[in-house]
Amino acid sequence: MCGIVGYIGKQSASPIIVEGLRRLEYRGYDSAGIAVTNGHGMEICKKKGRIDEGLGRLLLAHPLHGSVGIGHTRWATHGPPSDENSHPHLDQSGKIAVVHNGVMENYDRVKDRLLKAGHTFKSSTDTEVLAHLIGEHYKKYHGKNGDTNPLALAVCDALREVIGTYGIAVVCADQPDTLVGARRGSPLIIGIGDGENFLASDSNAIVAHTRQVVYLNDYDVATITRERFDVQNLGTDTAKVQISKLEFAAEDAERGEYAHFMLKEIHEQPRTVENALRGRVENEGATARFGGLNMTPAELRSIERIIIAASGTSWHAALVGEYLIEELAHVPVEIEFAHEFCYRNAPIERDTVLLVISQSGETADTLAALREARRRGHRALAICNVVGSTIARESDGGIYMHAGPEIGVASTKAFVSTLAILTLLGVHLGRMRMLSASRALEIMRALEALPKQLESILAQSDAIKKIALKYAKADDFFFLSRGYNFPIALEGALKLKEISYIHAEGYSAAEMKHGPIALIDPKTPTVFVVPQDSMYDKTMANLAMIRARKGPIIAIATEGDDQVAKVADDVFYIPKTLEALNPILAVVPLQLFAYHIAVARGCDVDKPRNLAKSVTVQ
Repeated sequence: MCGIVGYIGKQSASPIIVEGLRRLEYRGYDSAGIAVTNGHGMEICKKKGRIDEGLGRLLLAHPLHGSVGIGHTRWATHGPPSDENSHPHLDQSGKIAVVHNGVMENYDRVKDRLLKAGHTFKSSTDTEVLAHLIGEHYKKYHGKNGDTNPLALAVCDALREVIGTYGIAVVCADQPDTLVGARRGSPLIIGIGDGENFLASDSNAIVAHTRQVVYLNDYDVATITRERFDVQNLGTDTAKVQISKLEFAAEDAERGEYAHFMLKEIHEQPRTVENALRGRVENEGATARFGGLNMTPAELRSIERIIIAASGTSWHAALVGEYLIEELAHVPVEIEFAHEFCYRNAPIERDTVLLVISQSGETADTLAALREARRRGHRALAICNVVGSTIARESDGGIYMHAGPEIGVASTKAFVSTLAILTLLGVHLGRMRMLSASRALEIMRALEALPKQLESILAQSDAIKKIALKYAKADDFFFLSRGYNFPIALEGALKLKEISYIHAEGYSAAEMKHGPIALIDPKTPTVFVVPQDSMYDKTMANLAMIRARKGPIIAIATEGDDQVAKVADDVFYIPKTLEALNPILAVVPLQLFAYHIAVARGCDVDKPRNLAKSVTVQ
């Protein structure tokens, strides 16, 4: 969450930084700001609200001039959204500006010390305390001769006092040819240009200018000039620096002809599934092939238990993965909220593997779970979408989604990609145990048929919109299903509440009669995911219970199912596939349903209130 962009070069910094901030606004949109140095001092412009509404208008009236600068788009943690709490923040002297992602946990103690030393503060943020702390250390080095950059020295000294997480960018009016960045827990990358360099919390911000990047590691401090960069690590004598190439181009992160990124990403899902399968289907051995697990066949066969840790939409994907892996591979699977796994002393057997799922590869809770498992001596694998992300680099092995940039805050294509990968993983592990070749090939063929089937569902968008408008004014929804599709009921409810702000609850259909059915009335619609599978008769019986209490019913059903249409008020149809793959198809009408309701209610689909794309603080 929150976005950082820094630039040092020969061009005017302000337009480049603001362009990058617009690309990162999905990570935080409470306020935005920019600081530019020009050799004569420092200029700052910041404002509460969206970039175009606040910062953009200010810059049109009062452009900033200079070729070195930093910018930030904020998702509030310490202090409510306001002009004063917007980043960048200045130190006591007004010469040092800082933008910061993360949380400084000991800011109150440091602030008390600085207040006693005569410092005054203008905001209620922890970031301003950090800026003042850097400024206090800078006084020790300013004006002294030496080969080391004074600003970098001050940043290093200050960060040694910080408890918490940070991704920061720092500029100083006295050093107009220097940009300093550092990270611990919050992502930060260097973009390498020709006579110019960049700093960003997300590659989307700089991909239009360079595809050569360095992903900073925890405790790295980077000193960046126009021609070079140097990286030191606070915890070791030497820093590990590796130049990587971004997998995507700038146009991949553009909205194109679509009204919203979310709609674009929903429509990209047929290609997402193709990318998840590409190069991983092995027909000759009737299995799946993975190049990055870094485990031998013997090690994979020795797995006695898998724990999957994730958060949000990824947690729902993990629930589907539990069904898939247990059925196909007969390996016990346990699903954990990543944040709970970190803070309880759960017993973990020796032959247990932790699998974490994170689209961004930077989710703080999920990263903490991975580190906890490795600390205990267990192998930790990852499914993530961002090459070079922290989770990708710190895991023992893993699988990339190759879904491309996902900008919409409400995840769609990453979810579907994860389901496809978990299916392949179930086949891969199953073929090492008792899954027959014929069954494995049947699953592979069904997976390869999914892109065309997804296209047929997307072609129903207008029909789904018509039904969505019918229910757009409802205040409450229930989403129900059973078996493989129970997690899809949870995901459907999450999508609706995330982007339309309607109260929605997902349940196992069997649980309704154990309490929630008391809430059913003619004003409360229930969405049933009821494909023709092994749970069909049971789910239809639950559907009849809702109908008997005059609750409106919307059903997701298999094409050709005439029975469900006799009971439900409205039906979305999905193509027939294997039971294990129904979740991949069934979730798409729910995504479109939530999208069209949110648009009808006038909600900002891509930037829902109080939410940010990637949760990088705990």
